[in-house]
Amino acid sequence: MDKWGANLYGDPCAGCGFGWSLTPQEAIRIVEELPTRFRVLLSGRTGFERHPDLAWTPAAYVSHVTDNLRNWAGRLAGARLSGMVEVPGYDPDLVAQGRRYNEIAPVAALWSLEHAVDAWMAAVTAALENDIVLQHASRGTQRAEDVARNNAHDGHHHAWDVERILQYASRSDA
Repeated sequence: MDKWGANLYGDPCAGCGFGWSLTPQEAIRIVEELPTRFRVLLSGRTGFERHPDLAWTPAAYVSHVTDNLRNWAGRLAGARLSGMVEVPGYDPDLVAQGRRYNEIAPVAALWSLEHAVDAWMAAVTAALENDIVLQHASRGTQRAEDVARNNAHDGHHHAWDVERILQYASRSDA
């Protein structure tokens, strides 16, 4: 099985400082606040800024967070509605390439994120109420609360990536 969550990133996450001991409700709040957090970060920016150590633009990170939330919402809803709990992995870099993340308009990425968060919150809340447990192809058992924490980390971590990009771009412009 692949390492994931705190086992992979550390507790707290060595990069973004995310602490893994939060409750599922706290994880839901973090995800719920992502559209506002990213909107504030991108305010007055192009969304196409770059950092030499990162392959994606700020708008691309928003698109990745959006697709990740949609993917996991669908997995949780599918398990709850059909009983099919086996879920495959996916390669986010292939999704980014296929969707051409670095060319997505930032306002479109933010709009999509708002809708993905709404669907995710409904799916996670229902999955938590129904004690949904997924069997991930490479991560193994993923309880609804694990998914909530993992997704909250993904959004928090990538907001930190966007902050890094924008800080670098500000220094480069000076």
